[in-house]
Amino acid sequence: MPVPDTEYTSAWDPDLESIVRRVTGAGRRTMREGGVENARRNLESIVRPAGPAMRSVTDSGFDGPHGWVPVRIYRPRAAPDTAAPALLWYHGGGMIMGSLESFDRLARDMAEATGAVIANVDYRLAPEHTYPVANDEAYAALTWLHEHASDVGVDPTRIGVGGDSAGGGLAAATTLRARNENGPAIAQQVLFYPGVERRCDRPSMREFGDSPFLTAGDIDWMKNLYLGDDPSLDDEYGTPATAASLTDLPPAIVAVGYADPIRDGVEAYGDRLKEAGVPTAQLRYPGVGHGFAMQAPSVARARVAVSEVGVLVAARFAAGL
Repeated sequence: MPVPDTEYTSAWDPDLESIVRRVTGAGRRTMREGGVENARRNLESIVRPAGPAMRSVTDSGFDGPHGWVPVRIYRPRAAPDTAAPALLWYHGGGMIMGSLESFDRLARDMAEATGAVIANVDYRLAPEHTYPVANDEAYAALTWLHEHASDVGVDPTRIGVGGDSAGGGLAAATTLRARNENGPAIAQQVLFYPGVERRCDRPSMREFGDSPFLTAGDIDWMKNLYLGDDPSLDDEYGTPATAASLTDLPPAIVAVGYADPIRDGVEAYGDRLKEAGVPTAQLRYPGVGHGFAMQAPSVARARVAVSEVGVLVAARFAAGL
C-alpha cells in the first residue's frame, strides 16, 4: 500500500519533498521485490547533471587478489600534478550495485570539495562475489595506491580512505585491517552514512525503516547477499561495528542524515571512535535520508553537506603536512 504523502513531510527538506511524494505515491516496490538486476538498472539509469570539470580523469587499475580491479582517478583543478593528497573512494550500492559511471558525479563533487585526488575503486559486487571479495579488493587498492603513489602523482603520507553507504563500510573496514596487519598508513577516513552493522532495532530504524530511499527489509536483503544470512559468522571487516576495539585508527569524519534508518548505528560507531581516542567529527544533516550525497545536484542541503565535509577533509590533509 502506498505511504501517504504527508507521512514524511516533517522529516524532509523542501527540496526532497517532491521526490518523496513521487516515490511513495507510485506504489513503489522495494529493491528486494525488484531483484538485483532491476536494482542495478535503476541506479545506472539515473541521469545526473555533469559534475565539476577536472584537471584530468584517468582510468587505471591493478591486479588484485580476485582479478583486475578498475580504478578511475579524478584530479581536480586545485590539486597539483605531483604529491597531491588523495582519497581512495569506495562507492555505495549495498554491495550489490554501483559502478564508476553511476558514481562519477559524486567522485567529481568530492574531488572539487576536498581539492584532493579521488581514486574511485570499482570493486566486485554480490551476489556473484560474496564476502570477503570486496573487502579484499578495498584493502588491495590501498596497498596499490601507496606503492604507485609517485606514478599517480599523490603524496603517500596523505592518502585517506572514504566512501558512502556500503562504501563507507568498506572504508571503515580497511582502516581496521590496515591497523591489524600493520599495513599502509591512512591519513584519515571519510564516512558518509557508512554501513558498519547489520540491521539493528534502534529508534531511527523504527521511525524510518520504511523510508523511500532505504528500507529495513532491503538492508537485511543486501547484507545477506554479501555476508550470508548467519550473523554469527560476521567479523570486524564485514561488519566493522563488531570490532572489539577502535583504538589507533585514523581521524574520522562521519556524516549521516536525520531521516536515515541507519542513523543511530552510524552515530553509535562515531561515538565509539571518539571514546577510543580517535579524532572524530560527527555531522548530522536535517531533512535528508540515506544516500543524500548522491542527491547533491538537486538538493541544496546535500550540496552544503558535501562542501562542509570537503573543507574538513582539506583541513585534515593540510594538518598532515
